[in-house]
Amino acid sequence: MQLAIHSLLQHGPVTQAELEAFLARHSFPLVEGRHVTFVYRGAVDAVRLRHFIFGLPTAQPFTQVPGTDVWYYVLELPPKSRVEYKFELQHGGRAHWIRDPLNPFIARDPYGANSVCQGQDYVRPPWVEHDPEAREGTLEELILQQTPFGEPRRVTVYLPARYRPSRRYNLLVVHDGGDFLRYANFRTVLDNLIHRLEVAPMIVALTHPGERLVEYPDDPRHAAMICEHLVPELQARYPLMPLPSARGLMGASFGAVASLSTAWRYPEMFGRLMLLSGSFAFTDIGEHTRGPNFDAVVKFVNAFRERPGRPSEKVFVSCGTYESLIYENRSMVPRLQATGMDVRYVEARDGHNWEAWRDRMREGLSWLFPGPLWMVYE
Repeated sequence: MQLAIHSLLQHGPVTQAELEAFLARHSFPLVEGRHVTFVYRGAVDAVRLRHFIFGLPTAQPFTQVPGTDVWYYVLELPPKSRVEYKFELQHGGRAHWIRDPLNPFIARDPYGANSVCQGQDYVRPPWVEHDPEAREGTLEELILQQTPFGEPRRVTVYLPARYRPSRRYNLLVVHDGGDFLRYANFRTVLDNLIHRLEVAPMIVALTHPGERLVEYPDDPRHAAMICEHLVPELQARYPLMPLPSARGLMGASFGAVASLSTAWRYPEMFGRLMLLSGSFAFTDIGEHTRGPNFDAVVKFVNAFRERPGRPSEKVFVSCGTYESLIYENRSMVPRLQATGMDVRYVEARDGHNWEAWRDRMREGLSWLFPGPLWMVYE
């Protein structure tokens, strides 16, 4: 297939009028089957694509259209891919990163925002957008005054629409809950999936960590806070079903490690786990190379792989094929299955980011906590 940018350039020098017309006719990045053309316009010395695809060189150089201030780069991208990126501009011996000025799609995270490339056949899930027909749940703030950390901890509690004290509800405890609310549209996702009858009405405890890189990798204080303080407090305040099959833990990255280690330390407490892009670094031999923040993670994952026990009943695991953690997550699946737990593993052509985790919510939550729709038709 002749790409639009190549078609424009194949007949020799391009006039300013031809270039202006080309830019006006297309939106960027320009997706043509498996090929994506990124374009930058400006008086700079060089442009590079800074993407977050593990395994490819992270700085891809653009080509300048001769005699113009237009630069372009063509990336081959498999269908259904979603990639976050920035442009690196070099000018006068200095370099800085910016979002793509021609691309209106951005994704936010705790460090700022990135531009988003939506490859061929990628579809932003409709259930992440506000649905005027879906009644909204409510958020309440809970302060755990006594915790193993010697300080109070805040927990945001989501109550589903039509919440009634006379009913019994599932409980989902979410690590980094505040970030899921801010960066993954989590409140809207819950409202929509419950409204669509795909997920059972549930109470969701959204935690806010202190030093997450210290607390999440198998810290016994964290597991005790969840199981000995938070869950009993929630049981005293809300009408929760008492069975492990009605309780779940969810987390992404280090939060997935915290979810698994908490269930491992307190077996038969949580019957459902949702582990998103877990930072499951381990070493069969030798030393790991992921830095000191992973020392405690490696110690835990090595111990778990040796003696996994049976920390839960059902486990949903997902990871992006563009992540550096894809090998570790694939390696964990047979270990989880060997325990007798029911495991569902999903990969997506995405990276280590909040919207990738958002996009897995329907598949994961509807399998772990199916609503009336799936209970009837699945």
